[in-house]
Amino acid sequence: MKAAMIVPGPQGGHLEVREIPCPAPGPGQVVVQVMASGLNRGELIRVREARSGVPILAGIEFAGIVSQVGKGVRSVREGDRVSGHGWGGQSEYVLAEARALMPMPATLSWAEAAAFPNVFITAHDALVTNGEFRAGQTVLVNAATGGVGLAAIQLASQLGASQVIGTSRSAAKLARLHEYGATHAIDASQPDIVQAVRDITGGRGVDVIIDSLGGSVFDANLRSMAVHGRLVIIARMSGIETAQVDIKHLWVNRLKVMGTTFRTRTEEERLSLIEACARDVLPLLREGRLQLPVDRVFALSDIEQAHAYMASDQHFGKIVLAVHEEAMAAGTQPMSPRATKEMA
Repeated sequence: MKAAMIVPGPQGGHLEVREIPCPAPGPGQVVVQVMASGLNRGELIRVREARSGVPILAGIEFAGIVSQVGKGVRSVREGDRVSGHGWGGQSEYVLAEARALMPMPATLSWAEAAAFPNVFITAHDALVTNGEFRAGQTVLVNAATGGVGLAAIQLASQLGASQVIGTSRSAAKLARLHEYGATHAIDASQPDIVQAVRDITGGRGVDVIIDSLGGSVFDANLRSMAVHGRLVIIARMSGIETAQVDIKHLWVNRLKVMGTTFRTRTEEERLSLIEACARDVLPLLREGRLQLPVDRVFALSDIEQAHAYMASDQHFGKIVLAVHEEAMAAGTQPMSPRATKEMA
């Protein structure tokens, strides 16, 4: 089968599409024929940091059709249409834990289904698990026009936030945030974001901040929070990884600051996050209350161009790799399980 690989090098890794053996499922595992795979910013970092070791499979999320099931698997069957979370999704076939798979509505295209797992699992973990969000509270999402940002905006809105504020440096992108549930949009290039947040919230500040930027906005984040506010840091897109902390501000306002990542989680923790997202978010997806904006679809063979496009920050929503030709158009509907088996 064809699979995208991260090949290490002294100056950082690069990507190659290689022929490798197809996987076989063990107990509790499933093999999925991948139709499409979402691209995520963390993959750019992983390639850049690959300076030693052996080549590894690329991709953290995928959508496709269950091809084989291992011993003891009861939650899915051959022919089921699923999306999933797990390394190696940018391949024609991927091996995954059955618990890491989620059923996908037939109304979604393959590109849309592939755009769902990682961003909504991440956003749900940040907002609900770590952010301790409750209906009626206020939420600020930095870098709101990327995949995780749009997922967080939608979840906050659908779960009953009283105000949902998104930031971006692009006026064109900001204008679209209201389509996804934002009540307010802030130009991140303005000189006083803190005052803008205070004006929107009547001077109170926000209850939860979902931040993908890191050190460049850390102080502004602290000063934008209400008493007992929670700051959840999920990335460091600004490239600035250090910041000064006003201890008195943290203390007086009883703030919580936390980071969240898959990198330091156990496998059980990862699977539990996926199951929590499926429990709370899949009903919203099935009811058509969530949008999965796909900015552009690249062929698997063009993965390097897809990475370059993501690094340019021009996209709104998700960038998707079409592993199978049926997924090249964002609106393409899935093949039938029977047709898929005939092609395998």
